[in-house]
Amino acid sequence: MSRSRRLRQSLVAALAIPLVAIPLATPALAVAAVGATKTYAAESGPGYGYGGSVESYGGGIVDPYRQSLGSSTATVDSEPATDAESTGVVLINTTVGYGSGQGAGTGLTITGDGIVVTNHHVVEGATSITVTDPSTGESYAATVLGYDDVHDVAVLQLEDASGLSTVATDRDAAAQGEEVTAVGNAEGQGSLSAADGTVTDPSTAITVSNEDGTASDLSGLIQTDADVVSGDSGGALLDEDGEVIGMNVAATSGSAEISGYAIPIDTVLDIAAQILAGEESGDVEIGGSAAALGVQVDTTRSTLVVGVVENGAAEAGGITEGSTITSVDGTAVASIDDITSVLGGHEPDDEISVSWTDAAGEAHTATVTLGEGPVT
Repeated sequence: MSRSRRLRQSLVAALAIPLVAIPLATPALAVAAVGATKTYAAESGPGYGYGGSVESYGGGIVDPYRQSLGSSTATVDSEPATDAESTGVVLINTTVGYGSGQGAGTGLTITGDGIVVTNHHVVEGATSITVTDPSTGESYAATVLGYDDVHDVAVLQLEDASGLSTVATDRDAAAQGEEVTAVGNAEGQGSLSAADGTVTDPSTAITVSNEDGTASDLSGLIQTDADVVSGDSGGALLDEDGEVIGMNVAATSGSAEISGYAIPIDTVLDIAAQILAGEESGDVEIGGSAAALGVQVDTTRSTLVVGVVENGAAEAGGITEGSTITSVDGTAVASIDDITSVLGGHEPDDEISVSWTDAAGEAHTATVTLGEGPVT
């Protein structure tokens, strides 16, 4: 029996929305820039550990992972997913900004040893990723093997996973009027829901507006009238045979009727194959996290450290709040741009030297092992 529910603001629903704003007191990112009155992530770049711009879907199109649940007037028609509809579909939870926020989304398991595909925006900015198989209740830490932010696809590897159920896929093109079911972690509720619909356009395009003011397009998407909502990103669009023909990526909001959008699974699997082959070309990037020093720097006062990430490279090296970083990897630094430029030439687990002057004016130098910053 289907159930309808009004989209609403709630504690559970809020988990489906990444909190990209970082509180002033929270040390974050590979190197975070702190203005006079607020903490903010500077423009993305190598070594920042938070590369890529946060996207919000313009023109009435929103990303269901970041969708403002209180803005839609739609009533969502869905029901708990059946065991068959849930096969290979997993729940994804992320910690953002070293604990400053959380997010929830969905993924598709494509190999029994824990290769999962999802949207890039589901894991972007994450400092830790946990994937749960709802059929067994088992949870796994996950790392990003690579991504394509232009087509909004990422590939994850679950740690110590084996014998997982996988999704069945159908690479054939979607057909107008075809009956479909969207399955995902709707509203970040921690379980899978299914929403029935039909294909209303087998190949369409939407325009996305990036946080930096630029615009880009997602094209070749499957449009449906299934009620795709926040948290469904990375989930399955199933055909009548229960096979995955697309991966949920976006939905309309602010109107009485919802239109969902999915990336054709053929596109997703082709990108995944390139990432798994280690081929970094075109829009594909191999790896997910940039090197992180683990300090927060006040841009109004040169390279003054105002925050240190717990268990990060800087803390391990003895750098404390009130210190001023003077050189990184043997290069003199006088600004956050100098620091990020040096880190851009390194990978996580690289050992580098860092010199600083502590709050008492005493000079120090230490060798530190760089950590992983947020997923770029």
